[in-house]
Amino acid sequence: MNTTLTTTERTDLLEALAKQRHFLRFTTRDLTDEQAGQRTTASELCLGGLIKHVTSVERNWVDFIQNGPSAMGDFTAMTEADWARRADEFRMLPGETLAGVLAAYAETADRTDELVAALPDLDAAHPLPKAPWFEAEAQWSARRVLLHIIAETAQHAGHADIIRESLDGAKSMG
Repeated sequence: MNTTLTTTERTDLLEALAKQRHFLRFTTRDLTDEQAGQRTTASELCLGGLIKHVTSVERNWVDFIQNGPSAMGDFTAMTEADWARRADEFRMLPGETLAGVLAAYAETADRTDELVAALPDLDAAHPLPKAPWFEAEAQWSARRVLLHIIAETAQHAGHADIIRESLDGAKSMG
């Protein structure tokens, strides 16, 4: 194994993820808890809920890298109550604070970064969990999972930017 290449690849992946995390967190600057929970578009999404969702996604995929599909469960067996709990990821619930949501995200990010640095092999793969949106029998490597986390974070950072601009005109860029 080429250690320099692996180190450079890991550095590149973590830097790309850090940049997208920054843009997502930046959309919440100077907001109150109430503003972080406010819906400002036709979507059900709010800024605090997006960060909660991205935290959950990243945490679950890191568990997948370490433990395989059992870490995520069988999505085809989820009940209505399971889906309702999952929907709570997208909103600020009573008693939740923006500071708490951001702290949980930072803790998850630290865990991910530590795992990526320590992984023996980014090619290590597991079968994907059962879900209607995954191809049957497909496998993802740790590398593919990290790319997915980066893409998910970037997508939701874009959503967050629109929500923030609709809230008070503030933008992440420009």
